[in-house]
Amino acid sequence: MQGLEHFWAEADAVGRIVALLLFTMSVAAWLLIVWKSLLLRRAGADIRRAVPAFWDAASVADGRARVQAMDREGVLLPLVDAAVAPAAGGTLEGAAALEARLTRRLRDALHRGLAHLQFGQVILASIGSTAPFVGLFGTVWAIHHALTGIGDAGTLTIERVAGPVGEALVMTAAGIAVAVPAVLAYNALGKRVAACEAELEGFAHDLRRMVLDAAHD
Repeated sequence: MQGLEHFWAEADAVGRIVALLLFTMSVAAWLLIVWKSLLLRRAGADIRRAVPAFWDAASVADGRARVQAMDREGVLLPLVDAAVAPAAGGTLEGAAALEARLTRRLRDALHRGLAHLQFGQVILASIGSTAPFVGLFGTVWAIHHALTGIGDAGTLTIERVAGPVGEALVMTAAGIAVAVPAVLAYNALGKRVAACEAELEGFAHDLRRMVLDAAHD
């Protein structure tokens, strides 16, 4: 702790800004990791429970009620509503063929659900890719600041060089420490998003087929 206090006291304005930026990126990454982990766990569990419950229902209304009770993240119910909602009369949507109308509605509902599940992925990717460079910039700037101070002092000893340079390298380590969890979480959470996406696409396809078959009967 004393080392961090000494580093903060010795750093100039640019060094402190870089340190604060890395700290902010780390906090943002961990908040997203925790939030998205909970969100995707809920969404995945709800999809696994709600989809079979819908198809086991005696009617569409009963199935919708079951989905509504289980769909905590709101990614399944919009698909059901998009499939069964009647077209408004006197509109371009109402004039379109049933297949085209279903495709458009289900596509839009699916995209909204996926946007909810994918939120934060770009932020994690950005933190993972930029944090090491932010840390490297902090290292270079801190070394420059330290060497400038040594030059102004007019004396050069190993003690004067080793301390400031060692503290400057902390910036590089901090950048890597921020980036690694963000990258690992991006990959792990992206895999879970893709699994949910496949399930939602399959459900949307089955809903479309159900409505079309009912219309042709």
